[in-house]
Amino acid sequence: MEKLTLKVLEEDFKKYCSARRRFSQSAIEQTIDAAAAIITKWDAETSAYARVTSLFHESKREAMQFIKSVNELQDIMHLLVSDQDSGSEKFSQAQRLMQIAMKRLQKEFYQILSTNRADLDPESVSTRSSRTSTSMSDYDDDGSPDDEIRTAGDSITELEDVSSTAMSDLKLIADCMIASAIYKLGIEKLSSSQVNKMDWDILDLKIKKWLDAEKISFRTLFKGERILCDHVFSSSDSIKESCFAEISKEGATLLFGFPELVAKAKKSPMEKMFRILDMYTAISEDWQEIETIFAFESVSAVRLQAINSLVRLSESVLSLLTDFESTIHKDSSKAMTPGGCLHRLTMYSMDYLTLLADYGNILTDIISDWPPPAKSSLPESFFDSPVSEDSPRPAISVRIAWLILVLLCKLDCKSKHYKDVSLSYLFLANNLQHVISKVHASNLMYLLGEEWITKHEARVRQLAANYERLAWGQVFASLPENPTASMTGGKAKERFMKFTSSFEDAYSKQCSCVVPDLKLRDEIKASIETKVVAVYREFYDMHKSTVGEESSEKLFVRFSPEDVGNYLSELYIATVSSGSSSTSSSTSSHHHRYMRSLLRA
Repeated sequence: MEKLTLKVLEEDFKKYCSARRRFSQSAIEQTIDAAAAIITKWDAETSAYARVTSLFHESKREAMQFIKSVNELQDIMHLLVSDQDSGSEKFSQAQRLMQIAMKRLQKEFYQILSTNRADLDPESVSTRSSRTSTSMSDYDDDGSPDDEIRTAGDSITELEDVSSTAMSDLKLIADCMIASAIYKLGIEKLSSSQVNKMDWDILDLKIKKWLDAEKISFRTLFKGERILCDHVFSSSDSIKESCFAEISKEGATLLFGFPELVAKAKKSPMEKMFRILDMYTAISEDWQEIETIFAFESVSAVRLQAINSLVRLSESVLSLLTDFESTIHKDSSKAMTPGGCLHRLTMYSMDYLTLLADYGNILTDIISDWPPPAKSSLPESFFDSPVSEDSPRPAISVRIAWLILVLLCKLDCKSKHYKDVSLSYLFLANNLQHVISKVHASNLMYLLGEEWITKHEARVRQLAANYERLAWGQVFASLPENPTASMTGGKAKERFMKFTSSFEDAYSKQCSCVVPDLKLRDEIKASIETKVVAVYREFYDMHKSTVGEESSEKLFVRFSPEDVGNYLSELYIATVSSGSSSTSSSTSSHHHRYMRSLLRA
């Protein structure tokens, strides 16, 4: 007897799987072949018999087999897709057969309608009945009343049978075609566990398909079926309702069930927020249409499913907003951006909020009843913004302002990691300026308002002034308050040496700093140049000659006003790389190295 080992078990398992695959492949081929036989038989494009014969009139049994084969073919296509075998020849064959089958069913549908239009109208039954009754009152003495009554009853029964049969056939065909249309739109039956196990890229693709399918379903599919049912069965509300319910209920419930599955999925990448909002928007915008099309009590489950999906989607949005705030709070990176440039958290957060602002109207509906944020978790000094309760604002505006406030508080904490205090102020100014620029260039501007922007622009100017004072204060102090006041040659030499030393020191530290925003960069440079170059020029012109001989002049007067201006003009230039802090442009970096070499000489 063969010893039972792990290797033996593995080999047996492989044999079992291989046999099962062979069986599955064999079953698939048999199903497709069986479907092909009956579908091609009734292909009007290849068969003269099929062109002139009605399938449902010729053989009801064969018609039922046709419908069964179409349903089995659809199951096979689902199976091939789930096994990632949608590119196979079998799948292509199944698709071709499905197209032929749909054309045939469409032909049968219209043929049944045209043949039985009068019989399908319930009014015709009562009309014919009344006509028969009228003729009975004038029956001939030779005729038997019992025979007339029996004949009339048989006529009505036959008419009802025809009407019932035709309606049954129409429902069967429409149901099959609706199921096929839903499948072709990319809507498939999924379980909660299947959605949870999906990679985000796959789920994202399915959501995109759903968004397209939802539009088509309501503009053509369900709306068309409702119009058709209303027209064909216009004289009987009960038949109209039951027909539409049987045709559309399952497909519509499946369609609206998908957003709820996505909303309940445990995976929550930040990108999911915008797909959730897209689905919420799609359902909410079509809500009146949904209520109209599915107004019957028999399809109330469809309306309920749509409502449940909206509720779940809104709950998911609130949860994702909470997660976003938590992500900002929990960002623990201590590595600071070189030169006080933009932090990745700022860029990521503002990109996210900018996209959120595009859904302002939808978010207003979702957030309207959400309790306002608790301020206790943030420093009191930050509450000089429109989050104040004294000026009530829309809930979405308050929430967005709050999230930006959380970001600014986090950046304030991160700025303390800089050893150079002046750099921490430049870091805060740069990042706040980026926030304001994003607000200006997006729908955030309408949510936050001019007052918010004005207050934060003032804050940027204050931060820039603090940076300037700490970074260049020694240079400002090295120049006399009155640059044109008379002084001795010795005092002039001392002033020139002090200015040279402080300028070299400040420049060597600040040449690695960057200001990505052009407007802020120009404002900082203009302010420094006004306080340094203009004053130094007056001092230089007045006292250069008092230093002494040319050799002394070169020793004590290292910079002309033009030199100082050129040095300052090259500061703070940078190119911001996507997803990183910043990198100085190669030309600027080379120039800074050259300048530093001159200063050390």
